Amino acid sequence: MKRAAFMFLIVWSLLSITGAQPPAGYYNSAAGLTGKALQQALHDIIDNHTVIPYDNLYTCFLTTDVKPGNIVWDMYSDKPGSTPAYVYTYGAGQECGNYNSEADCFNREHSFPKSWFDDASPMYSDLFHLYPTDGYVNNRRSNYPFGETASATWTSSNGSMVGPSSWPGYTGIVFEPIDEYKGDFARTYFYMATRYYGEDAGWTGSDMTSGAQPKPWALGMLLAWHRTDVVSTKETNRNNEVYKYQSNRNPFIDDPQFAEKIWGTLNAIEETGAGSLSLSLYPNPAGEFLNIEMQGYDCPGADILVFDTRGCLVRVEKLDDGVTQLDVQELASGIYFIRLSCGRETATTAFIVD
Repeated sequence: MKRAAFMFLIVWSLLSITGAQPPAGYYNSAAGLTGKALQQALHDIIDNHTVIPYDNLYTCFLTTDVKPGNIVWDMYSDKPGSTPAYVYTYGAGQECGNYNSEADCFNREHSFPKSWFDDASPMYSDLFHLYPTDGYVNNRRSNYPFGETASATWTSSNGSMVGPSSWPGYTGIVFEPIDEYKGDFARTYFYMATRYYGEDAGWTGSDMTSGAQPKPWALGMLLAWHRTDVVSTKETNRNNEVYKYQSNRNPFIDDPQFAEKIWGTLNAIEETGAGSLSLSLYPNPAGEFLNIEMQGYDCPGADILVFDTRGCLVRVEKLDDGVTQLDVQELASGIYFIRLSCGRETATTAFIVD
């Protein structure tokens, strides 16, 4: 192999490992922003993508979701690090059709179920949330929310499960993908929440989403998946391939910290008390909920006092062991203050309700 070609392969491999490569300046307008301002800026960057006809998706999958040997990269049957029970090969005529069990055929899975947005365009064929998956598993998933279950009623050959939710805040039926792909689906949902931010008012929604936006229980879970299952080379390559078709990108693959800056710990205000007690509040500004995290002391059950700008006490909640989630939907838009005492230490922090 010529030296130049050899060096090119090394550089390309490093780029694939370290992250997707957006065009220079692609995210410049989002620099320095957090919270909803950042989500709006990212929306404006990835909005108005090139819409692909739904019938063309199988052709797109040939480059967006393919493993060596022209094998379909199906996250509902794949078993990373071991041999799956079956594989599909592109061009073998196994697109659904009919299916009675796993391994009969594969189809186009709306990982963000189409009934949640009423089968409307451009969501219907947006490649960033459409994946090739086994038709039978896809059918068993139905339009259930993604989630986690401790008592599965059905399990696929690769370990994906259907069952009642065990994640706090929701008890309905969920579909749990395997751990190796939970981050992929979390970043898919962050993309949907951002690409269709401000465009989802008429969507039916679901137990998992309000329009395109994850509900509080789901957002907490998706952030946990995002942090645990980090961006893979598969996602990086797929992001680059989808960009060729749609001329937009998934920002949360390009820069995983965008999720933290909008919904997580990097969109926080911290206030230190007189001693070592400190509070971290996120997201701030808050829409539906506010996470409260205390550092320095262990004080579960302590009172969380919420005051308005007149100094009137408007809420009293109890501190949980860990991160406390405060529902702020009933609070009017404006500035509020949280005061929390633990022993002799007290911390007070401001937050905003949009």
